[in-house]
Amino acid sequence: MNASLGAGRYAPSPSGDFHLGNLRTALLAWAFARADGKRFLLRVEDLDRVRRGAEQRQLDDLTAIGLDWDGPVLRQSERLPHYRQAIDRLTEAGLTYECFCTRREIQQATSAPHGPMGAYPGTCRTLTSSQRAEFRAQGRRAALRLRARRTQFEIVDELHGDYLGQVDDVVLRRGDGIPAYNLAVVVDDAAQGVDQVVRGDDLLASTPRQAYLATLLDLPIPRYAHVPLVLNATGARLAKRDGAVTLADQRELGITPTQVVTALAHSLGVRAQTSAQFLERFDRARLPREPWVLGTNGLLQHDRCP
Repeated sequence: MNASLGAGRYAPSPSGDFHLGNLRTALLAWAFARADGKRFLLRVEDLDRVRRGAEQRQLDDLTAIGLDWDGPVLRQSERLPHYRQAIDRLTEAGLTYECFCTRREIQQATSAPHGPMGAYPGTCRTLTSSQRAEFRAQGRRAALRLRARRTQFEIVDELHGDYLGQVDDVVLRRGDGIPAYNLAVVVDDAAQGVDQVVRGDDLLASTPRQAYLATLLDLPIPRYAHVPLVLNATGARLAKRDGAVTLADQRELGITPTQVVTALAHSLGVRAQTSAQFLERFDRARLPREPWVLGTNGLLQHDRCP
């Protein structure tokens, strides 16, 4: 595999077992990369919730549906110095400030009638040193936010075209000292040579923030493809509470990984029983633009293909 051609990646959080929607997105991320002759990388985003044993089960599930990856798995918990360096660079450029707002205060501010539609309104942008000291005396811990210099940023997406999205003062480091997702993902994609990001379209709205942050760090912006999600029978985003939606659940019902791949491929307009067949017949131009709605209780029995 030619490293100069860049890389795609799949970057799950080890907070639990994959559901069928996760596996479908992983299959697409893998196919996009392999079809373009790129490396395909796995990154475990373990800075937040980690459930014991979840990472290995996730890796086993990807292997079970026929996906492979290049090189060792990267874990964000092993890369903390790199995030600190990026934060230090932004701070030295005058692009950060401390934020003492509680989650409830932020929710109230962003839901106000004249608030900026969910964006952080900059409440702590102009705090004086005495005000910051007072918050610390109250026992509040400060998060570190980006001091954004614009409110919108445009990205290019393979499925959605030019997308102009909101930019705000995103959190760079949480109050507990842990680097925030939006910073870590930007730093890691650049470090790994990732120039292709395929993920669920529920993340499209947050992508302009990440692309803008990349420009501030003089890092390249990947090309994006935000793919449709899998929904449950009520039209909500699929979750493990929707029933038999993990690979282990399907096995207990007598549905093999091969049958799962067949169903996932069928949902994407491809007749294939293996990941290799899916890749051979994969055509991104013909990908459905609508979400795939699973039947009642998330079962695949009715989605089997001969």
